[in-house]
Amino acid sequence: FPTSTYVKMWADTQRELDTMLQREREEFLQPEENLQKVMKMLATAYVQYLEIFRKLEAAHAHLIHQQKRAAVRIVLDGVIGRLLEIKREMVALEKSECHHMDGILMKLKRVPEDIEIPIPEYFIKENLRTLQEREEYLNEILLNAGLLKQEAVTAMTFEEGIKVIQVAERARQGRARAAFMKRIYLEEKRQNKKQEEETGKNPDDAAIRIQKVWRGYSQRKRTEKLREEEMIFLGMVSRAGPPEQKMPHSGFLPPDVEAMCGLQKANVLQGEVQKREEISFRQELSTTEGSHIKETLQDQIIQCFLECRHITGRFPDYPPEKTGGSKAIFIEKHPEEVAEELAAKKEAEKQEKEKDEEDQEEPKVKKPEKAAGKQVVELGWKMGPSNFLSMLEEGSAQYQVFWEKRDNRSDFLQDHDPELIKGGEREEVEEEIRVQVDEVMQEKLLKIKKALDGEIGAQGKAKKGEKVRAAMMSLACRTIDSLFQELAEEGLLIKVKHVHLSDYIGYYDCMRNILRETGAQPLPSIPDVRQLVALYGILPLGSQIIHENAPLVKSLLLVGPAGVGKKMLVHAICTETGANLFNISASNLAGKYPGREGLLMMLHMILKVGKELQPSVVWIQDTEKMYSKGPSKRGEEMNFKRLARLVPQFLKVLKPTDRVLLVGTTRRPFDASVGPFCKAYQKIILIPKPDYLTRFGKYFNSSSWLFLLFKILHYILQSGGALTKLVNLNCLAHVSDGFTQGHIVDVVHTVLTELRLLQMDRKPLRTAEFVTPLARHDPVYREEEETFQ
Repeated sequence: FPTSTYVKMWADTQRELDTMLQREREEFLQPEENLQKVMKMLATAYVQYLEIFRKLEAAHAHLIHQQKRAAVRIVLDGVIGRLLEIKREMVALEKSECHHMDGILMKLKRVPEDIEIPIPEYFIKENLRTLQEREEYLNEILLNAGLLKQEAVTAMTFEEGIKVIQVAERARQGRARAAFMKRIYLEEKRQNKKQEEETGKNPDDAAIRIQKVWRGYSQRKRTEKLREEEMIFLGMVSRAGPPEQKMPHSGFLPPDVEAMCGLQKANVLQGEVQKREEISFRQELSTTEGSHIKETLQDQIIQCFLECRHITGRFPDYPPEKTGGSKAIFIEKHPEEVAEELAAKKEAEKQEKEKDEEDQEEPKVKKPEKAAGKQVVELGWKMGPSNFLSMLEEGSAQYQVFWEKRDNRSDFLQDHDPELIKGGEREEVEEEIRVQVDEVMQEKLLKIKKALDGEIGAQGKAKKGEKVRAAMMSLACRTIDSLFQELAEEGLLIKVKHVHLSDYIGYYDCMRNILRETGAQPLPSIPDVRQLVALYGILPLGSQIIHENAPLVKSLLLVGPAGVGKKMLVHAICTETGANLFNISASNLAGKYPGREGLLMMLHMILKVGKELQPSVVWIQDTEKMYSKGPSKRGEEMNFKRLARLVPQFLKVLKPTDRVLLVGTTRRPFDASVGPFCKAYQKIILIPKPDYLTRFGKYFNSSSWLFLLFKILHYILQSGGALTKLVNLNCLAHVSDGFTQGHIVDVVHTVLTELRLLQMDRKPLRTAEFVTPLARHDPVYREEEETFQ
């Protein structure tokens, strides 16, 4: 079976996970006073969970069986969440985001590259079609608004044109040769037939021909019957299935062809299960849950209209069918969620009343609890509660019960879960019922408006906050598409540049650990930055389960000198997770949504679109300007400073179910007031300038100066130019010490102009040509690095 390798990998990884869970029960649940020992235990578990994470991700990406993929997905999410919980404990112990793990890696016989965070493929693959449609829609809006230039069609080179002509001509000759051979065959056949008619037919020849035809026919029938029985035995075709569902047996095929056959088999089985169960489950849902869904929708529509009338003084207009009807009202919350929230509020109020009564009866009796708290502190460190251990244990138990002893060699039948199918059908049933409810509720709303709103006269002048509330209520009746279009046309919703986290090049420098041993705290390396961005930005945004249960990070701040790649990392987070990117920087807000009311409405629009089309990233560039110490001179700066007071409210509204991340970037954090600036961001990542290994990287066989130089040099060689020994990359790596990636990119573009590329044959490239443009830039001095640190 083509996926047997990944099935075996899954089995081996499950055994490793069971061992890890057993170790956690023995070590982590026991109090420990030696904090160094605790740190070693956590670092070891961190590295081992990373290895399990990498193997499970590979198995999930290559397995075809949908139910197996679902089982692997549960455990994979649990492992990622547990990894984030261990990271939180390590940061709390060391009071640092970067950790010294060389000793642990040597003990486990691992290399530094083994602690790189892999990015799961399912973050993008599961929503690939939706993301592509959304990107095309955004491009269309930006083109119509004149905010995006249409890419020019590049002209074909002479060599490419020759290849296209050669391919077309060879194809034409092949078709002509096939037609010529066909004419020869038909001519020979006509001649043989004519000779038989002239000479007469032999009875023996006729009998032989009849026998040949009959034996071929009977043998084909037997072969088809055997093949059908084999496919029924393998579970690929049901006995009552139509003939188009039959698939030929693969036999002995190459591995890649066999893998494609397995993929086709899985697709056929999925379609067969879906067609067989679709009608029965939909009918069952409509009969059993239809009345409950209808009542819930009606109650929520009535509640929404009453709240709107309480705020604005009148009932709103019913949303038309073109905008989705009452679906526009339920964008932010599901009817069941509203019912659960109301029930939870009632229970919380009852509990508060009971607590108040108990407190009045027994005012102060809490001394034993404080003493017990002291005893717990004296016992030492203990691992905090986990939201993912139960998920891992459940996934491990499911594997042991259902998958461990399953014979994978004969497992061609695609099993299905009726509840999962019901979950998919429930949305369609709700949509059908929603249309019926809209017709009834629209008539009721018209009658109520005639009865009540007709008796109410004109209201007095609007108070200070009524305009804002009216604007918010008007947004509630707007569709997500209209809000999406407005934000894109205003330039707040921008197009994401397709860059991956792995494109942020940098290497491990073991010399930093020598500084750590002396007690100093060195600057983080570029691999450390990649890990932190993946842990706090990419992994939680990519999965709903992880975001809801992992340590919640609502805001992230990227700090570093100009040109170190802060903007690139923001786009990498969006690329890896398929997130929308909202830019609310000072330069982008100039002249848009002025005043506090305008900013409130803008944040409400971003929040509504970001939640509905999650995941989303809200980016504030040069965020220190919001918290600058001096008074603002212009109105635009004052409007941007108002945003600082609204950011805490924006973050407070975000819940664990909302995959929305606030990312700020700054190159001068020391210009801001430290208190409110640091309170707005939960995690602050310091991005350093590139070190020698990153600038040169010869040891790793990928000379960098900064990767872009080699791209252009490769283009030079393709164009017929020559790269001589006059370009000394080692010298450039030493000379560029203190300069950032942005400086080096600018120097490369300055030197290698189109005119200089044309002169490459008679005037080879020299090292000195890069030194003069580099000297025009100001490097990052040591005093500035110390200020950042």
